[in-house]
Amino acid sequence: MSIKYTQEHEWIQADDLQAAVVGITVHAQEALGDVVFVDLPEVGKTFAQGDVAGVVESVKAAADLFMPVTGEIVEVNEELRNDPSLANSDPLGDGWFFKVRVADASQLDALLDEAAYTQFAQNS
Repeated sequence: MSIKYTQEHEWIQADDLQAAVVGITVHAQEALGDVVFVDLPEVGKTFAQGDVAGVVESVKAAADLFMPVTGEIVEVNEELRNDPSLANSDPLGDGWFFKVRVADASQLDALLDEAAYTQFAQNS
């Protein structure tokens, strides 16, 4: 499965519904500037789609990190906690935030594909 995007500028790659990877988009990290701190959710905690699951702080601002789908956190990126700049240098790779066990795969269908997200981001 390809990466899907939210209108709040998160991405989710759900190749494995037991451990779908979530992070912030390039657009989000560019808008935030240099990320200096991330508050990641607890492993084992369950969130509904749209819930605030964490916070990203940069030299410019702080922004909430929203859950793209309902699910349980199964892993967090400890490397990102130790080096928040990974969110800037590699937001779609090593800068991922957490992995989630997807509770309802149909929620992925309502998210934006890359073309739709690119158009949305250009207009926001």
